[in-house]
Amino acid sequence: MMKKYDAVISGYLCVDMVPQFQKNELSTTLATLFKPGKLIEIDGMEFSLGGVVANTGMAMKKFKKNVFLNGLIGNDLIGKIAVDWLEKYNLSAGIKIVDRVGTAFGIVIAPPGVDRIFLESPGCSKIFDLEFIDFEAVSESRIFHFGYPPLLRKFYLDRGEQLIALFSRVQEMGVITSLDFSLPDIQSESGKLDWQQIMQQVLPFTDIFVPSLEEVLQIMMPDVYSEYLSKAHDSDFTDLIPVSIIREIGKKIIDLGVKILLIKAGHRGIYLLVGDISTLNQKAGFNLTEEVWNYHELWCNAYPADPAKIKNATGAGDTAVAAFLSAILDGKPAELALRFAAIAGRNNLYCQDIYQEINDWNDMETEMKSEQNEIIRF
Repeated sequence: MMKKYDAVISGYLCVDMVPQFQKNELSTTLATLFKPGKLIEIDGMEFSLGGVVANTGMAMKKFKKNVFLNGLIGNDLIGKIAVDWLEKYNLSAGIKIVDRVGTAFGIVIAPPGVDRIFLESPGCSKIFDLEFIDFEAVSESRIFHFGYPPLLRKFYLDRGEQLIALFSRVQEMGVITSLDFSLPDIQSESGKLDWQQIMQQVLPFTDIFVPSLEEVLQIMMPDVYSEYLSKAHDSDFTDLIPVSIIREIGKKIIDLGVKILLIKAGHRGIYLLVGDISTLNQKAGFNLTEEVWNYHELWCNAYPADPAKIKNATGAGDTAVAAFLSAILDGKPAELALRFAAIAGRNNLYCQDIYQEINDWNDMETEMKSEQNEIIRF
């Protein structure tokens, strides 16, 4: 049966504002850059759409997928920026506008050579709930992709009652469910929740789960997360996590009912663990060859990035997911889908405007033939 949409992308939508630091700050640490009373001259401010709805949705459209974006913005100046951007790419049809709360926005502090810091205002995402989900569009899609629950208050209140209801309902509709995450701020309301308990109830209704390494540790192994976070200091958190722990958490997630798990580990690469996908092929518009998917466990090293070309790391994980889901929709083998995710995430680093600048599907295929990259099989 043909579906109207390849994917409905729903959840968190925002406008990202990224100060452009001068090149003379290349060797500056955050500790020396940000001091009380110091004036920092920047080379302007970049505005872009952010959040899973825009990042993953626009990238999937660039990869020739028919997507329907389902998010919420406020009737304010920032919202106008978002609407203008989405209308330019004919992606605004499923975006709802509300008057009572402003548009979500993020200020991304990302001096060259320093990992990003996000100042995030969830805005109207705090009121985004089941009533704003376009279930008619969902019923006409092959995949329903949703993110990021820690920034969507209505979906994490009452022990994730609405999140559980959403995923169980969509799965009952015969649509593949896919979930992305964001890192809960431990000082915020969502950061104080028992996410492990919530996920134990959500993941049985989740076909595809695509968190980052830090996110999945915080929500599924909070004690282990705290232990390694205390060891990190000035080190990159992801470098400290042994592969054995990644594999352990992967097994826990597959045992809860997830069919396909993708864990994004930044510059280290991407981990893929697959359970039994036979039930996915029973859903409309889905056809994965079981011999090249079932019970595969793979690690794909990150494709090397040219530091001179890097413009912006924001949204790299979302773009990787967009390529991964697009490859799944095309029925690609697990290893090839993983490579598409890795190279798309790398190429995102070279872009300010994902839709305009990200390489298309054919270009990525050409790149993968010329750039050898190691896949480890467990």
